[in-house]
Amino acid sequence: MSDKPDYRHDTIVAAATPPGIGGIGIVRISGPEAPEMARNMLGAVPMPRVATLSQFRDAAGEPIDTGLALYFPGAASFTGEPVLELHGHGGPIVMALLIDAAVSLGARQAEPGEFSKRAFLNDKLDLAQAEAVADLIGSGTSQAARAALRSLSGAFSAAVDVLQEQLVKLRLHVEAAIDFPEEEIDFLSDEALLAQIDECDAAFKTLKDEARAGRVLRDGYQVIIVGQANAGKSSLLNLLSGQEAAIVTEVAGTTRDILREQIDIDGLLVELIDTAGLRDSPDQIEAEGIRRAREAVKSADAVLWIQDASGKGNESLSALGENLPANVPIVAVRNKTDLTDEEPGLQNAQPVVLNISAKTGAGTDALRQQIQKLAGHKNRGEGAFTARRRHIDALERAEQHFHTGRKALEESKAGELLAEELRLAHQALGEITGSFTSDDLLGKIFSEFCIGK
Repeated sequence: MSDKPDYRHDTIVAAATPPGIGGIGIVRISGPEAPEMARNMLGAVPMPRVATLSQFRDAAGEPIDTGLALYFPGAASFTGEPVLELHGHGGPIVMALLIDAAVSLGARQAEPGEFSKRAFLNDKLDLAQAEAVADLIGSGTSQAARAALRSLSGAFSAAVDVLQEQLVKLRLHVEAAIDFPEEEIDFLSDEALLAQIDECDAAFKTLKDEARAGRVLRDGYQVIIVGQANAGKSSLLNLLSGQEAAIVTEVAGTTRDILREQIDIDGLLVELIDTAGLRDSPDQIEAEGIRRAREAVKSADAVLWIQDASGKGNESLSALGENLPANVPIVAVRNKTDLTDEEPGLQNAQPVVLNISAKTGAGTDALRQQIQKLAGHKNRGEGAFTARRRHIDALERAEQHFHTGRKALEESKAGELLAEELRLAHQALGEITGSFTSDDLLGKIFSEFCIGK
């Protein structure tokens, strides 16, 4: 049973196009009063799903603009309720006049993400699909856009549904054993049951791997560039980003704050973060930059530890100390090989050591490939979908419940405990699609959307 919250059936309005001046601007109206507003603003309700040339008028009948009107009855609209779209000339004054006209006729201005929220509440989209709307709009690469479109079409939700069905079948088997206590041991030792458990275990691993890859597609992969002062961190940032983003001099301590640049590596969005060189500095501003560098490392997906291959001023990785996140992958990048006889490229796979020259570009292709490998990124083509951190958190909690139940079965044949943990796992998975969710979670999710979507 769904615990989707009730909401007021009022009518909302917002601009569906970005603010500013453009050839076309769209105002969207959704709610039960949309047909009546069409009569007031257009003179009649347009034919459903037919673009109709109309004059747009305010509540007093004064003309505002002329453009195309589109009307969608509730069953055929994005939100699941009557929707009126006014496609006029793009400009802030025209858009404001049209919105004011709708408000004077009884609408209220929409909150961020409220149109998508209504689509979810009216069962036009599940929660993962609704989030994919925002992911598609905010895609940073073409592959991320295609993956978001697959999530919007229901690919991620379908994968979650399949896993939920497997858990339900397993739970039915276990509860059948509980209903026949005199045969419980035989039922719970049945090979078919153990095979189902193994299948669920494998399904969790597969979906979690796909979701993590989808999270990287959506959020990008954050790579922190750290190392001693004057090791060539800023030169590497400029080389990888293809622009002079950071000032490069021979003076140690030039970089005093965190610099961020985004690059696209074969569909993988990578955020490169250049940090102040790690050293003891009496300069107050540089010292603050170094402190920020150490803090930035805590949220890293990966660390590039830049060293001077010519042997000037290198220190061990222990300089980062406890700031390193648990299990964060680290690549030792030996820069300035143009000053040595060392060959560029991968030198050691475990731990990873790469030789490069930020001056000549030698070895940087191998570095790009290594970043892709660390991110677990590969072009998944038509099989990719986007995911969010909350999805992965829900998957991990569901998997933990599953493993807790499995352990109870294996150690003490506790069928009741397994059944309860399977129920909790099913509920955690339901948070992904919204079959189990709370008002607070919905408010947080949709508040991140743009107004008009």
